[in-house]
Amino acid sequence: MRWDKPVVFWLVTGLMLVGLIALLRDALLPFALAAAIAYFLNPITNVLQRIGLGRTLASLLVVACMATTLAAVLFFLLPLLVGQMRQLAQSLPGDLARLQSGLEAWGAAHLGESFPAFKAGLERALTELAQSSSNMIGGLAQGLWSRGLAVVNLISLVLVTPVVAFYLLRDWGKMLGRIDGWLPRAHADTIRRLAGDVDTAVSAFVRGQGTICLILAILYAGALTAIGLSYGLVIGLATGLLAFIPMVGWALGLVLALVIAIAQAWPDTTLPLMVLGIYGAGMALDSAVLSPSIVGQRVGLHPVWLMLALFAFSALFGFLGVLVAVPVAAAIAVLVRFARDRYLASDIYHGGRPPQPPDVPPAPATVG
Repeated sequence: MRWDKPVVFWLVTGLMLVGLIALLRDALLPFALAAAIAYFLNPITNVLQRIGLGRTLASLLVVACMATTLAAVLFFLLPLLVGQMRQLAQSLPGDLARLQSGLEAWGAAHLGESFPAFKAGLERALTELAQSSSNMIGGLAQGLWSRGLAVVNLISLVLVTPVVAFYLLRDWGKMLGRIDGWLPRAHADTIRRLAGDVDTAVSAFVRGQGTICLILAILYAGALTAIGLSYGLVIGLATGLLAFIPMVGWALGLVLALVIAIAQAWPDTTLPLMVLGIYGAGMALDSAVLSPSIVGQRVGLHPVWLMLALFAFSALFGFLGVLVAVPVAAAIAVLVRFARDRYLASDIYHGGRPPQPPDVPPAPATVG
């Protein structure tokens, strides 16, 4: 098989780029985060520019608001979240023990001869859940506090990321125009169309789904805290922020909130029922109002493909992989659909014959 030189060039370039990203993933994190922020905030900057502000002033204003909000979250909300996560890791085994005793009392009263098997299975399940949850939550809390600030440290968060985001926002149009000038002229229209399809999918997810995640995080955290659920703030925020993975954040949050609610209120069922109502209302709000109105059908990424990309890129590149997973997955999906359409219109698919129109059944005979 003969390889064309352009194909070899782009394959080698792509492999070198992946290797370079893997080698420099920690150093690239502030820049990738700045690019994601700039992409998210570019429409707001465009609106400010249209109402009369200069591009530089509009970019500076948007970045300043973003940096102030991020600094406030970092210094005020993060210690509270870490404290709640540590308390949750310490108290979860005791909560599960109270849950186990309550379920065993219910089983002894209702299951009869099946109770010993139920008790043994319940003990194994809750023991494994307690060990894995404590390790995961405790390790995550410790990682956020001790290593999280080493990765997204004060300098990169307060200085490097906002500065890079400002320059990207200010020069966004110039950069796109320069890149457009580098396109091969014979294929420029096709590349622009493919880039537009990628931008539609990525903007719907990054801007649309990101907005939905923030709304759901605030609603879940506020509602769970209002009903008096222990650790409602951290559970609600985690549920909303993980909503970008279809069903995963909702299911994990519901299970954890129910376990805490049952252990906290047993044998009273009011609190667990309120938790079920909150998560049911959250899902209904997302599926019936938020997703159709904010995202619609523009994402074009199958949930399975999206989850595969997120897990694969996070395993390869860590948090940097999470940032680039959606754009890369969208680009690959667009290119695969383009290749599929070219294949279905090619002589390879049709066996060297031009595509034939579908068979049309003959019209029924009329009796005159």
